[in-house]
Amino acid sequence: MIGQPASALDTPALLVDLDILEANIARIAGSCAAHGVAWRPHIKVHKTPEIARLQIAAGAAGITCAKLGEAEAMADAGFRDILIANQIVGPLKVGRLMRLLDRAAPIVAVDDLANVAELGRAAAGRESPLAVVVEVNLGMNRAGVEPGAPVAALAAAIAREGGLVFAGVMGWESHAVTIADAAEKERVVAAAVGLLTASAEACRRAGHDVGIVSCGGTGTFPYCAQQPGVTEVQVGGAIFSDMHYRTHYHIDMPCALTVLATVTSRPTPTRVILDAGKKALSGDAAMPQPLGLGAIRQLRLSAEHATIELVEPDEVLRVGDRVAMIVGYSDTTVHLHETMVGMRGGRVERLWPIAARGRIE
Repeated sequence: MIGQPASALDTPALLVDLDILEANIARIAGSCAAHGVAWRPHIKVHKTPEIARLQIAAGAAGITCAKLGEAEAMADAGFRDILIANQIVGPLKVGRLMRLLDRAAPIVAVDDLANVAELGRAAAGRESPLAVVVEVNLGMNRAGVEPGAPVAALAAAIAREGGLVFAGVMGWESHAVTIADAAEKERVVAAAVGLLTASAEACRRAGHDVGIVSCGGTGTFPYCAQQPGVTEVQVGGAIFSDMHYRTHYHIDMPCALTVLATVTSRPTPTRVILDAGKKALSGDAAMPQPLGLGAIRQLRLSAEHATIELVEPDEVLRVGDRVAMIVGYSDTTVHLHETMVGMRGGRVERLWPIAARGRIE
């Protein structure tokens, strides 16, 4: 398929515009460098080692994974510096984590004393200790201990475990992502990240080295990278951008990711049926946007079909024609596909297996 036009692809097909992807990567890396923070991109959006390599080549210092399974897949591809931005709990997963520690340098998040003890018992006596960061609740109200003294107390518990090493703190200021006003978003991000950096300082006052102060995502970029005391940001989805990020998070980066579909039916002049439904596209956070069509009254996704109702009749689009759709939400679309097709100048340049597809465990 290399060198072939998009028309040679079977559908549905997940396409990434390499020029846009590379420009978005360069923009994020450049902003991080300008503000003196490291970039540790979240790979849950792309799950693809080849894209992670592009990010590392652009200056990323390591990668972030959401799940242990993703970290294992990336370690299989040769990556070592991996933050797992999640709690690893229970004997099955802790056993897998110890095996991962034999071939990579994972860092895991904790917010519970019992989990710290569990990890400490598993890692005791190992040649390489397990690096641990304390997750801090910055206002997201999901996981994480409260800022300040509770963070320092958990850091002390980590330091007492012989198989563990306290590496720093991590948080996610997600409650700021939907704020449309730039000044207000910057203010809320600064306040939230201030809780994280203050927690890091509380750990230092208690005698602990704090190497990592990690935060940030696409929805708070670039403000997260501008905050004093931050050492790294986890911005991930911005490399693709999508309808969700642009519409709900007010991100101005161009969209790189589309799904190519085929028109399979034109039952009426205002109705278009495509061969890409919920098994190829996600509509949970935002609906995909078809390109090259007139005004759309409605778009519906069923299991195997997209049904588009046009405002005005269309006699040009015919059965067999192709329609590209900007992805609604990359995180919940990429994992539906086995391969990502890298396009440049309208032709296939790369075929990337989505190696961490299905690694939700």
